Amino acid sequence: MEFEWSLFKGKQISAEEIMESFEDAFSLRLLPDANRFASQNRFISLGCSSSGKGIFAVYTSTGKIVRVVSARPMTDEENNFYERKIREYQ
Repeated sequence: MEFEWSLFKGKQISAEEIMESFEDAFSLRLLPDANRFASQNRFISLGCSSSGKGIFAVYTSTGKIVRVVSARPMTDEENNFYERKIREYQ
């Protein structure tokens, strides 16, 4: 997976941590319900860095290149959703 950072607007999370969250075996990729996201082909990723930091990222993808638009630490609610999904897969 190749990453491009020209759209990235985040400062709380490093590029390395974001890439690690996409490599997380349990990461979740979601298509938002909001029409404004769907019309712009934006997706959401919930995953953890190798240090265990939960990361919420908004991105676009061509299938080969991931363009990260924004990323931040997961909220408690997002983390609970992520943990619940991991338990469902195991």
